[in-house]
Amino acid sequence: MSMATSTLTKPVFSSSSSSISKPTIKTSLVSFNTNPIILSLSKKKRSFVVNNVLKTVKPTQTNDVLGASNISKDVGSLVSKPTILVSEKLGEAGLQVLRSYGNVECVYDLSQQDLCTKISACDALIVRSGTKVTREVFEAGKGRLKVVGRAGVGIDNVDLQAATEFGCLVVNAPTANTIAAAEHGIALLAAMARNISQADASIKSGKWQRSKYVGVSMVGKTLAVMGFGKVGSEVARRAKGLGMNVISHDPYAPADRARAIGVELVSFDQAITTADFISLHMPLTPTTNKILNDDTFAKMKKGVRIVNVARGGVIDEDALVKALDSGIVAQAALDVFTEEPPSKDSKLVQHENVTVTPHLGASTKEAQEGVAIEIAEAVVGALNGELSATAVNAPMVAPEVLSELAPYVLLAEKLGRLAVQLVSGGSGIKSVKVVYRSARDPDDLDTRLLRAMITKGIIEPISNSIINLVNADFTAKQKGIRISEERVVVDSSPEQPVDSIQVQISNVESKFASAVSEGGQISIEGKVKYGVPHLTCVGSFGVDVSLEGNLILCRQLDQPGMIGHVGNILGEENVNVSFMSVGRTSLRKKAIMAIGVDEEPNKEALDKIGAVPAIEEFVFLKL
Repeated sequence: MSMATSTLTKPVFSSSSSSISKPTIKTSLVSFNTNPIILSLSKKKRSFVVNNVLKTVKPTQTNDVLGASNISKDVGSLVSKPTILVSEKLGEAGLQVLRSYGNVECVYDLSQQDLCTKISACDALIVRSGTKVTREVFEAGKGRLKVVGRAGVGIDNVDLQAATEFGCLVVNAPTANTIAAAEHGIALLAAMARNISQADASIKSGKWQRSKYVGVSMVGKTLAVMGFGKVGSEVARRAKGLGMNVISHDPYAPADRARAIGVELVSFDQAITTADFISLHMPLTPTTNKILNDDTFAKMKKGVRIVNVARGGVIDEDALVKALDSGIVAQAALDVFTEEPPSKDSKLVQHENVTVTPHLGASTKEAQEGVAIEIAEAVVGALNGELSATAVNAPMVAPEVLSELAPYVLLAEKLGRLAVQLVSGGSGIKSVKVVYRSARDPDDLDTRLLRAMITKGIIEPISNSIINLVNADFTAKQKGIRISEERVVVDSSPEQPVDSIQVQISNVESKFASAVSEGGQISIEGKVKYGVPHLTCVGSFGVDVSLEGNLILCRQLDQPGMIGHVGNILGEENVNVSFMSVGRTSLRKKAIMAIGVDEEPNKEALDKIGAVPAIEEFVFLKL
């Protein structure tokens, strides 16, 4: 069918309020220039694909998922390959992945000013630990910067709050260097215990000091692993193999995982007061900043030995020097420092009882290649519309959950878009309630991704800001919109994570009065049927329409010939009808007719529909 062109230059809204009374003006046109998100599952990675969620490019067809080689059109013009800035050295294998997708520029040792200057022309930035990605960098990105990739685990050099505000996804590479970092921690532990570096320097200077460098055995000693994440747990495994008694402090670690390795989880004070060796594997946060300080060193067993392959900032370095001088700390082995590289005259670095390496935790050939590939794939995926499981400022959902929720994400976003288009005037949207009906226990249903997509659907059509999955919740909060959730257990198939999703908007007027429920809220509900999102309820009326294309909702008197009458009007105006569904309260009373149309009806078609005597109100909605 040919496209029907609307001659309407501005929306015409009905004057209906949230009551069910017949409106005085029946015609209501609401049209938003939006692009539906398209779902796919990556075969190579079990990450969730949400095309256009990150607003990188706009697809030329709504039934395509962007591929790495696709060239898309944005507002009618061709979009060139994305520009990816690599500001620190990255393995060649990773660079090859990036070059196969975009234009890669490798520029190292950039000052903050130079980085801010270059970033405005970049779609992605890849850093290691040396580059500070500050708020100024995101501001300089001017909305073009879509993803920052941290080649490694720690992201304390990236301003996550600013990234979220500017809608920039931040991804890291948390798995590829896990073994390398754990091995380096064990290497430093053994080297420190046996004075390897000091003895090496001594003999190379022509000395032979066997009695000076008598070490200590690790067998039977207690090692406190501070932070029982990926690296910490691997260090614990290896220390157990060396015959050490391993305890750990981590308020977020599951006890069953620790028990499986043979590790006892203890309090912070118990860990530091009973350990012979302490190995640090915690992130740098406001809570952990200088967590080893004068007070904590004073609680430790005299002669304790400390290894740090995590972050330099977790240790108060001046306090450590004092503890070394007093003998509270016998030795320290450090791979990381508060300032990197440390000053040449650093008392800590120059201390005779300190073994140091220049941040080599991830520096094995295998780890470097793995990290490079992992971060390159995450960045390319983000530019291509994928939400990786390694995203650090978006809803963190396990890969298996992402896969399971795939069919429901599009439904959630569509329901949000529908609901906001039904709102008329007033003081704006302040309260949104989302009700999930499921056969599963509420604790077994992770809805964070669905909530974010509903939020995106509600905000994007009424905001001048670029709204995406990363900043949807933040923007809602900034706009004073409260998103609440309710989970209702129903008798349905437990194989499906969600039976239905209902969106309610309170304390607003509706331009389609029939969308208002008995409780006074705008209420719409939907389900996924055969993998396709469907609208199943509008207000108190049950319907069954596929959420594809555009939608006309009519409230009418239930009488013969209505479907044919409206269908003829649309046909005469060359508007193709894809489906129709009628929901009614009772025989020959009130009914809602939902009509799916491929094209946007012009003003003449809408006027003719509004002129049908039996039609009391209607609204046109663009999905």
